[in-house]
Amino acid sequence: MKFSCNSFDLSEACQVVQRATSSKTAIPAVEGILMSAENGVLTLTGYDLEMGITTSIPCNVEESGKIVVNAHMFSETVRKLPDKPVHLDSDLRQIAEIKCAEFKTKIIGMSADDYPELPSIMGGYDVVLGQAMLKDMIKKTIFSAAQKDTKVVHTGVKFEFEENHIRLIAVDGVRLAIRNEDIEYSGEELSFVVPAKTLSEVMKLLSDGEETLNISIGQRHIIFKIGDYDIISRLLDGDFLKYKDAIPSSTKTVVKVNTTAFLESIDRTSLILADRLKSPIKCVFADNSVSLSSNAALGTSSDKIPVEIEGDECIIGFNNKYMIDVLRVCDTDEVRIMLNGPVSPILVVPNEGDSFIFLILPVRLRNED
Repeated sequence: MKFSCNSFDLSEACQVVQRATSSKTAIPAVEGILMSAENGVLTLTGYDLEMGITTSIPCNVEESGKIVVNAHMFSETVRKLPDKPVHLDSDLRQIAEIKCAEFKTKIIGMSADDYPELPSIMGGYDVVLGQAMLKDMIKKTIFSAAQKDTKVVHTGVKFEFEENHIRLIAVDGVRLAIRNEDIEYSGEELSFVVPAKTLSEVMKLLSDGEETLNISIGQRHIIFKIGDYDIISRLLDGDFLKYKDAIPSSTKTVVKVNTTAFLESIDRTSLILADRLKSPIKCVFADNSVSLSSNAALGTSSDKIPVEIEGDECIIGFNNKYMIDVLRVCDTDEVRIMLNGPVSPILVVPNEGDSFIFLILPVRLRNED
């Protein structure tokens, strides 16, 4: 194989593709990037057997061929090349010689025959979505996906397509995130779960502009086509939480609060906590204000901000990190907090509509809290 191309284009492609390679595997080939040069195009692929990323860049092909090179070594090498054409020549011994200006190096590669074949999707469903919309939907749900769970399906985000509607759902056992959006969709109702790891890579490639992306959905795999990149991933199997049953059907207390003010109050009140994951923040919702307090071995903290309250007064404790995670992704000036007493789930919703719904389980307060 022999080709030359722009060093910047090659480096940019490698930095993305290498994120799908594996560093801990019994198959050495998946630690590398598969490069295939043919008909004026260089195709690069990374694949860890669960997620794959592939892209193509223009190149001058003198001799077509394929080779697998170590992802980290090759990516770091081309990242540090000068902004000049880079030439790569590999021989039958799978040694890749790289030249750029006066720089020259050789990297021992592997045969492309050892590289696993990426899954394909036949007879699936195709959907077109706005990139900015999907990016926002992932951002508002992915943080609630389980990091580790006895049910692997909860380490992903559930997608639901209905007529003219899309919904993303994530749950980790103590919190739930739902993001709704109206879209132009008239196909069959679809439901599937995408690994959070995959969506993290998808989100990095999505733009904030008006561009669209194509999604191809199969029975076991999904492909996100974003610009020049394709991300293919397996889907997660299993029984996802019946999340609609977890949402309270009635509300005793409705609190309207400024999002930023509430976030900042929780943040400063919880600074005293040594273990911010386990020690709860105590909130007293009464008299159109919320009084926050925390109690720890290092001392105590308290704060108070104005809110609008409808319904019963309520005293409740919650994990400050979980509430901060929610408030940070809320893009509305105000949110409504729905309460049903000290042991019922806390709901955070927008002031109007249902574009997002966040649920957080409360933490039981001790007498000294």
